[in-house]
Amino acid sequence: MTDNITGKVIVITGASSGMGEATAHDLAAKGAKLALGARRKDRLDSIVKNITDAGGEAVAVETDVTRLEDVQALVAKAKDSFGRVDVIFNNAGLMPLSPLESLRIDEWDQMIDVNMKGTLYGIAAVLPIFKEQKSGQVINVSSVYGHITVASGAVYCATKHAVRSLSEGLRQEVKDYNVRVTVISPGAVDTELKQHITEPELGDNVRDFVKQIAVPATTMADMVSFAVSQPENVDVNEILFRPTVQPV
Repeated sequence: MTDNITGKVIVITGASSGMGEATAHDLAAKGAKLALGARRKDRLDSIVKNITDAGGEAVAVETDVTRLEDVQALVAKAKDSFGRVDVIFNNAGLMPLSPLESLRIDEWDQMIDVNMKGTLYGIAAVLPIFKEQKSGQVINVSSVYGHITVASGAVYCATKHAVRSLSEGLRQEVKDYNVRVTVISPGAVDTELKQHITEPELGDNVRDFVKQIAVPATTMADMVSFAVSQPENVDVNEILFRPTVQPV
């Protein structure tokens, strides 16, 4: 189903690679108008060129989701370019797994800033627009690890549990404005996330495991398209998916 995607203005953070990039190409092919944000502007510009060369519509803004003003500028660019904003896909995320005893506190701070505060900043940037136009959709990214907790992943799991919790709180608050809220929890997906792990043995083990079982980033694109394409009176609140062979 693509009828409810064509013409929609969709903001995507973390759009320079992985699930964000795959989702951008998929939605553009289905007629969405895109505002893409990430820190790697050169990658964004290449993606925008590919989309526009294929007849799609997209703009790019260099965006660090840990800076509220950056996310607000991305959303403002979407509205200025296309006249409205219909969806934000808060996709940016980090996964530097490590045991707590390693005390990689800088990495804890990064996960909190990107995974939690970056999601909140995306919500803050679109909510006034959605309330005014009485429509919109927020799509947040949690994880399989937002449903369970594992050793060496306590902080990452905590941030992804938080995304699920704040998504449900948001859903309850904005339903009177006809705003939909979706949280998507992926399992092992072939993205750059596994490269964030600096703990040597753990990083090697995770990368080897994911390489064996991961589904492609286009799987997330399919999930996003499904949630967006539903009729406006249908709010897909939560999607949890993983490779069939993934044990956890």
